[in-house]
Amino acid sequence: MERAILHCDMNNFYASVECMLDPSLRECPVAVCGSVEERHGIVLAKNYKAKAYRVQTGDAVWQAKEKCPGLVVVPPHYEEYIKYSRLAREIYSRYTEQVEPYGMDECWLDVSGTEALFGTPEEIADRLRATIKFELGLTISVGVSFNKVFAKLGSDLKKPDAVTVIRKESFRDQIWKLPAEDLLGVGPATGRVFHRVGIHTIGDLAQTDPRYLRSWLGKNGELLWRFANGNDLSLVAKKDFIPPIKSVGHGITTVADLETPEQVWTVILELTQDIGHKLRSHGLSARGVAIHIRDNTLETRQWQTQLGIPTQASVILARSAFELFRKTYSWRRPIRSVTVQAISLIPQDMPWQASLFVDTEKLEKLERLERCVDDIRRRFGKNSIRQGILLRGAYMPPEKAEITMPAGMIH
Repeated sequence: MERAILHCDMNNFYASVECMLDPSLRECPVAVCGSVEERHGIVLAKNYKAKAYRVQTGDAVWQAKEKCPGLVVVPPHYEEYIKYSRLAREIYSRYTEQVEPYGMDECWLDVSGTEALFGTPEEIADRLRATIKFELGLTISVGVSFNKVFAKLGSDLKKPDAVTVIRKESFRDQIWKLPAEDLLGVGPATGRVFHRVGIHTIGDLAQTDPRYLRSWLGKNGELLWRFANGNDLSLVAKKDFIPPIKSVGHGITTVADLETPEQVWTVILELTQDIGHKLRSHGLSARGVAIHIRDNTLETRQWQTQLGIPTQASVILARSAFELFRKTYSWRRPIRSVTVQAISLIPQDMPWQASLFVDTEKLEKLERLERCVDDIRRRFGKNSIRQGILLRGAYMPPEKAEITMPAGMIH
């Protein structure tokens, strides 16, 4: 039986929710933007009226207003977006239990074998569009195909409030003339590689020898070749599926540029407080650490290193991350944002080979201490006990309630 996969994409999601909550915005060009004061002043989403003025996601607020002097700028309300994302997934679940989120505003659905109950996949797509519009006041575009990659591509081809079907017998005629960048998994860097070697369309990619693609892009090259040829066999996860945690990270854009190693150290130490707590909450230990540094021209570099011993200790993660930073960052420019990740995660009770050069007794004492700190913070608040150096906090933005976004996966 041929699979029937839908990809539902909520059109201009953030901006559409804002316009639905405040109907006076509907006739205006609207952009949802981050805080200028906290140096997140970029366009996160825009409606079609703003898009007509060439306002783009990622534009600085001043650039967007320059393009569209009448632009109405509104702050994001993530709690509302999460609510409507959840409501949409509940509607999708009426048709199948295989509902896999891909970000907050997109979902794959596997409706294979449900024709006797709900009609053809295209009819289901139309019913979903009508239901979302009636119950939530929002619109979706739906791609219908025989695999996840082409369903995703279909939802991108026609917007807003539309259904696009990509069939197994005709997909070459439908999509092989499209730019290679339209295919899921082909980002800007991969697109540049493709253009250098003469691959401009999905058809070019599909007809390239996969051995060459592997030599240029590793195993990801062969994966993209399979996608272009319609050979994506990945399953749609069930709605209650929780993907395994592969890393735990935390990053911030500082309220002022960092210009000295001492300033970077306090930020890294602050970030790893949360990372260590999350590792302990999930019963995981890290065998490595990674850092992502963005300078004040928005150029981003990243590095990673392995630790000598698996750990949950925030201080050890901080010291390792800072040592990695000192060895790798050249200080050509001041720093705008810092992200730290705990990587190579393993269960905290997994046996590991001890080293003669690691004081395991001291490590265990440190981790017990941090678990005690967790207990105090749980009872009396996050800031009830802190390291003295973090009381300065001059470069950290104001704390906000943590919001967990739905996240999906592609195999």
